[in-house]
Amino acid sequence: MSNETKSGLQALLTPEESVVVLIDHQPFQFANLNSHEPTMIVNNAVALAKAAKLFDVPTILTTVLEERGGYLIKGLQDVFPEQKPINRTLINTWEDEHVVDAVKATGRKKLIIAGLWTEVCVAMPAIQAAGEGFEVFVVTDASGGASKEAHDMAVRRMVQAGVVPITWLAVASEWQRDWAREKTVSAVTEVLLQHGGATGVAFGWETQLLTAGRAGNDV
Repeated sequence: MSNETKSGLQALLTPEESVVVLIDHQPFQFANLNSHEPTMIVNNAVALAKAAKLFDVPTILTTVLEERGGYLIKGLQDVFPEQKPINRTLINTWEDEHVVDAVKATGRKKLIIAGLWTEVCVAMPAIQAAGEGFEVFVVTDASGGASKEAHDMAVRRMVQAGVVPITWLAVASEWQRDWAREKTVSAVTEVLLQHGGATGVAFGWETQLLTAGRAGNDV
C-alpha cells in the first residue's frame, strides 16, 4: 500500500471499491482456535458477512480440504445459501487461481480478508496480495489463531507488509459512512442489534426509550 492510500479520505473503505474473502471458518480450525473465544469469532464473521451482503459487496467464501476439515460453519453459509465455497488444497488462498480469478473479476482493489488461522491462512494471502497491488484489510476480530501470540505476531507481520488491521464494526461503519443514507441504515441497525454486543444492547435500549417517548407524546 502506497503512502498516498494510507491516510486521507481515500484510505477509508467504500462498498463500491471493496471485495471480501472469508477463509476457512471450518470446524477443524475452530477446534484449535485459542486466541479468541470461538463464539466471538463466529459472531463477528457472520456480522461481517451480513454487512457485506446488505452493501452488495462481492464476498468469496473459501474452505480448505472440507471433506476432512468440515464444511463452512452454518452461520456464514446461511448468509450466502446459494454460494458454494471454493474448496482448496493450497494453504495459501492467494495461490489458488480460482480464488484470485474471482477477486480480480470484481475489478475491485480494496481486499478485505478474515479467516482462520490468522498466522497461516490469513497472513499468507494478505501479504502476497499486498505485494501485488491490492489494498489489503484484515478483519482481526473475525479472524483467530492457534494462540494469542500467534494471532498477534501475524497481525504485526502483516502490518509490516502494508496490510491494515481493522474490526468488523469499523468496516460496516465505513461502508455506511452517513446515517442519512436511509437505504441501508435500517439493515445496518439490525446487524448491530444482532451482533454488536453491548453496543447493540444499548442501541436497542435507546430505541425502546425513543419509542416510549413518542408513545407518551401521542397520549
